[in-house]
Amino acid sequence: MTSPAGKNKKNDGLLAAQDDYFLNCGVFPGRLTMETARSIQRQMKDRVRVVPLKKKIRLVAGADAAFLEDKVLAVACLFTYPELELIDTQTAIMELVFPYVPGLLSFREGPAVISAVKKLKERPDVLMLDGQGIAHPQMIGIASHVGVLLDMPSVGCAKSRLVGEFSEPGRKRGSKSALMYKGQLVGNVLRSKDGVRPLFVSPGHMVDFQDAVDLVLSCAKGYRLPEPTRTADLETKKAKKLKRNLLA
Repeated sequence: MTSPAGKNKKNDGLLAAQDDYFLNCGVFPGRLTMETARSIQRQMKDRVRVVPLKKKIRLVAGADAAFLEDKVLAVACLFTYPELELIDTQTAIMELVFPYVPGLLSFREGPAVISAVKKLKERPDVLMLDGQGIAHPQMIGIASHVGVLLDMPSVGCAKSRLVGEFSEPGRKRGSKSALMYKGQLVGNVLRSKDGVRPLFVSPGHMVDFQDAVDLVLSCAKGYRLPEPTRTADLETKKAKKLKRNLLA
């Protein structure tokens, strides 16, 4: 039987390896298995904090990622808030080292996303990601995981549900319904524009449920997707096309 001290030492080593992977160019000592990834999630979820946003938002960033052959390409876009003027765009490209596994998206896209965000000329006050926050089987989707690692308030704004049950919200912009998972509130199903399919909005880190909804609505200017993630998605597609043409 492993002693508490031995277990803690093992956990510390695992989280140190995680830091190397996410913060230092996607390099993981040894082989990063699905079992190891889930073990990291179980430890990291205790670091996620769902609390009211403390700082006034001046800058908001959105990030998204795409895949090109054996590479992952991430784009981070920085906006003034509430004006939503785009002031910086940064790109990161890394080797793709982790397979697609539902619930483990952060291990596939996270290192590149973090690299792109860290390149921004100013640090965002809050980060919005096209993915889940705590609306996740382990309560730590990519928005939560990246938020914790960057020590940055973050919001998950996903186009589809990963977990939970909900009632369809009203058809008008701003209508919402609770997203429940195992008897616990994990997010809101939000109509960001009249008549469009709702978004699945959940706290990532250092924001609460209302903060997440308010931020998405205030950034959704006539489109279904909020401007930071919508622009990041468009820029990712442009960068992917350009990269493909260069490789042709």
